[in-house]
Amino acid sequence: MLYSFYNIDARGTDLRATLRPAHREYLAKFSEQLAFAGPLLAEDGVTPVGSLLVLDFETVEEANAFIKGEPYTVAGLYASVSIRPFLNLWQQHKGFPEPR
Repeated sequence: MLYSFYNIDARGTDLRATLRPAHREYLAKFSEQLAFAGPLLAEDGVTPVGSLLVLDFETVEEANAFIKGEPYTVAGLYASVSIRPFLNLWQQHKGFPEPR
């Protein structure tokens, strides 16, 4: 089952840039389960205000364990985290970068 993680940053923190390498390293451990991930942006289209992640897990308990171990969560970057099952009903064509 795909799970979406809609995470909003706490105001007044600069943890995102500092923790980004650890965040990316953690996500890489789940690369086979990762559907997509990236920052949510402010209206200016530049400033990160949160994260949107979608990953495949067998159970909601696994999804909860994933986000609890995520470096941004551990450090307290997120003011709120919302986890919901997600059903993708549309083939993706836009918004996905070339593989690195």
